[in-house]
Amino acid sequence: MNIVQHIFAFNDQSPLLFTQFYFWAFFAIVYTIMACILEIKPWNSKNDVLKQPSNKRLHLRNLFLMFVSWFFYYKTSGIFLLILLFVTLSDWLIAKQIYRTKQQNQLFKAKAWLVLSIVIDLGLLCYFKYAYFFTNMINDLLGTEFAVFDIFAYIGNGLSHQGRFMVDTIILPVGISFYLFQVISYTTDVYRGLITPLKNVFDFGFYVSFFPQLVAGPIVRANEFIPQLYRPFRLSKRLAGMALFWILNGLTKKILLSDYLAVNLIDRVFDNPLLFSGFENLFALFAYSLQVYADFSGYTDIAIGVAMLMGFYLPKNFNSPYKATNPQDFWHRWHMSLSRWLKSYLYIPLGGNREATFGTYFWIILIAVIAFILTGSWIIMGILLVLAVVVFLIIRCFPQRRKLLYGNLNSFITMLLGGLWHGASWNFMIWGGLNGIGMIVYKIWKQWGYNLQFVLLTILTIAMWITKQALHTPLLNVLWVWVLCLWIGMAIKYIYWWIERMGHIAITGTKRATVVRACSQAWAVLQTFVFITFTRLFFRSGSNLDPATANQEAWETAKNMVAQIGGAWNNSIIPAFLWEYRNVVILFVLGMIIHWLPDKWKQSYRIRFASLPVWALVFICICAIMVVYQFITADLQAFIYFQF
Repeated sequence: MNIVQHIFAFNDQSPLLFTQFYFWAFFAIVYTIMACILEIKPWNSKNDVLKQPSNKRLHLRNLFLMFVSWFFYYKTSGIFLLILLFVTLSDWLIAKQIYRTKQQNQLFKAKAWLVLSIVIDLGLLCYFKYAYFFTNMINDLLGTEFAVFDIFAYIGNGLSHQGRFMVDTIILPVGISFYLFQVISYTTDVYRGLITPLKNVFDFGFYVSFFPQLVAGPIVRANEFIPQLYRPFRLSKRLAGMALFWILNGLTKKILLSDYLAVNLIDRVFDNPLLFSGFENLFALFAYSLQVYADFSGYTDIAIGVAMLMGFYLPKNFNSPYKATNPQDFWHRWHMSLSRWLKSYLYIPLGGNREATFGTYFWIILIAVIAFILTGSWIIMGILLVLAVVVFLIIRCFPQRRKLLYGNLNSFITMLLGGLWHGASWNFMIWGGLNGIGMIVYKIWKQWGYNLQFVLLTILTIAMWITKQALHTPLLNVLWVWVLCLWIGMAIKYIYWWIERMGHIAITGTKRATVVRACSQAWAVLQTFVFITFTRLFFRSGSNLDPATANQEAWETAKNMVAQIGGAWNNSIIPAFLWEYRNVVILFVLGMIIHWLPDKWKQSYRIRFASLPVWALVFICICAIMVVYQFITADLQAFIYFQF
């Protein structure tokens, strides 16, 4: 009885994770049953593929995997499965109404149905993610003492006639952002006429809840995934080898890199930055950049591999983001499915680089209000509103600049809302805002010539030095060092460009030109990595915190880390740190080296692995699993993006 209860009952202390042996036992059973449903035969020596018979068996497979996905989500989130079932049914019905009214040329009704779908989905998301924020906002504005109230827990207690659910705490359902974004894209694409609604609710349920990518993405568009539901099952021996590679790659990233770095250094430093030196804080910050990438991309790799074994293909979600040469390039490489979603369903509807819509000004005002509520400062709110007015006047007075300003304004709003998507706290707004500013600065910077770039950066460097000498704050010390490094790189690049321009040396087309370009790109990659890492300070400071106290705790953590990094360093501590944390340092260095390997090298060893004979694949898998699980921690670490 205890075994049966352990298998089928939800335990919030032991959710079903990719890193558990329990999950792989679960997947082995699911895969075996799926193979029986499809009557999968052994590999044929002629075409080396697995086949399936009729379409009826495909529908049976889809139905089976949908129920399996629901069970998986129940083991991950418990009774929150009801939320998933509700949005599945509501958006399936609403999409049919959207399609029907559009066919009847009733565009107003179709738009009304779309608005209803978005209100329901975003309403659920706001309730679970921003209840604490709105409650605190009302209390601050009106001087009240309201507390959050979980209406779903209250209803559950009423139906069960037991007080088993807490009504004074709202728990965020795992993966709610990801599957809500998927259903929003589905109804929106039906309204836009890009897809037709599914007739079978079970096929739609399978699309929404497919378990490999259900709780942390990638976010799958309907037109990419739904056609796969009806395709014949195909899995060559090489594809099976590639799927195994992605699974092992993801497990290695998650357990060997992410969890080990977090438990042995990062969590210790972020929990109490003042106990560690400036160098230790700085190293932990850079290590966190690797940790969050290894964690999130590790989940995606496992999801892609598991889906591939079942005959489904998920979109690529990461493309070596720390190879980016600028902030804009970084967001083309990081969480690519979310970036595409934000572009299609937020940036373009706001007007893109064409115009500023009502939504643009609405979000500017709302963000200014939120900034005031989070900081309690009328100055911050006033600055944002003044900037909005200045931009508006520039647009009116200089129409030739409208396209650039519209694009930058809507891009900045998109990044701020992307920050708020992670959580309604000041640190996430800073993180999103810094990324938005970085993208805008780069867009403007690249339009200027070398002369103007060098002059402006020189002025900024001098101004930063004077300000640092006058104020002596840790933050200015950090910014001064970074700006100085930027100026040195720019100075070298500018001198080389000037010498070439004067005709003293011929660079174009020579080996020297190749070296110069490689060095310039490497410097750009390094500076982008430093910038992204600095913004991660605000991202990590607010993660894993109680929403009721996240704002204050996050700010204190970030402030203390900046104080340590920008304060006086005791360099004698560095050798002792490097030796005491040598395993962490070695893993960090190896992780970054592997990340920065050329794409051709990575593609080559992936193909070589997938092409190995079956016995070699099995042997490598066993060895890799034994090595990886030597690094497993006593308590399995949940994936970072489960909290979003």
